[in-house]
Parts: sequence; structure tokens; C-alpha cells
Amino acid sequence: MAKPTLYGADYSVYVRIARMALQEKGVDYELVPLDIFTAEGIPAWYLELHPFGRIPAFEHDGFRLFETGAIARYVDEAFDGPALQPADARGRARMGQIIGMLDAYAYRAMVWDVAVERLEKAQPDEALIAAGLSQAETVLEVLTSLKAQGPWLLGDQLTLADLHAAPIIAYFLKVAEGQELFAHFSGLQDWWDRIVERASFSNG
Repeated sequence: MAKPTLYGADYSVYVRIARMALQEKGVDYELVPLDIFTAEGIPAWYLELHPFGRIPAFEHDGFRLFETGAIARYVDEAFDGPALQPADARGRARMGQIIGMLDAYAYRAMVWDVAVERLEKAQPDEALIAAGLSQAETVLEVLTSLKAQGPWLLGDQLTLADLHAAPIIAYFLKVAEGQELFAHFSGLQDWWDRIVERASFSNG
């Protein structure tokens, strides 16, 4: 069976999520660098893999996928290695809820409105950053309330929810405001200390 190919850029949160899933499963894969923000724009060939021109896209033995959630679930189910999804319906539902919340409410606010705005804009929009921090506080409050007892978000098992959260929070913690806010959530600190020690996080 041919090794899978992942298309995307190192800077992408969602590429990193997919890479972490591949590494947690011990899958040998090829990363094809693709920067969608270049002056030349998105190459035409890539639109065959992802018609919306986002990253990542994924290919394995002629089977193509886009959307990180679908890619991560396929990786978990198609390859040997430790299971990254709970076996029970409620656990899978909670995992899906956390991932959905992060996509809908955390990614834009924590990555773009706070981290990117602060780090990459010559004149950051302070109102946008403030709104992003407010949203981020709600996200962290809810994530704390949903976290099960144990080392990981769903308890004793590392799941795709952990892999989804880590790159988003990592971006948020690049800025002082993110670090200061996160410090108020002691219930997530042990989890964070544990996830950053994973080889998949360090190498992603």
C-alpha cells in the first residue's frame, strides 16, 4: 500500500492537526509543501484536490480527501496504531462536540483575531484583538467544563480532540495576551504540559 500524501504548509494549524494524527498512528507519509498565500496564487492542479483552495488535502492509494476532520478520522481508521477515537457513542459525540466547537468558535478568534493580528500587522486592530480574547475566554471556559477527569480532554485516551486543540492553542500562546488568559485556566495547564511533550506535537 502506497504511503499517503498530505498537501499543505508548515504554518497551517489544520495541516499540523493532520500531521499529528499521522504521527500518532506511526504512519509514514509525504508532505508536499503548498503555500496558498503566495503572490502566484493557488496552482490550478491543486484545485483538483481541494476545489475550495484551502489546506490540507490528502491522497492515499487514489483516495482523495479534504477537510481536516475527515482526514484525521480516515487516518485513525485506515491505519494500524493506537485508536484516536473513543469506542463508545458518548465519547465519540463529546469528541465531535469539542472539535466542532474549536472549528466554529476558537480557530478564527484565537489564531487570526488575536495571534495573527498581534504578530503580523504593523498596526494591529485592538478592537478585533479584544473581541478575539473575549471569545477565547469563553472557549477556554467551555473546554475546561467539558474536559473529563484524566490526562487528556476525554479522560485516559488521547483522541483527535486533543490533536485538534493543541495547534490552535499553540498559536494563541505565541502572544502575551494569550499566555495571560490561558494562565487563568489551571484545569488545562497539566493537559497542555502533557501534549507539548508528545513527539507528534514537537515534529508537527
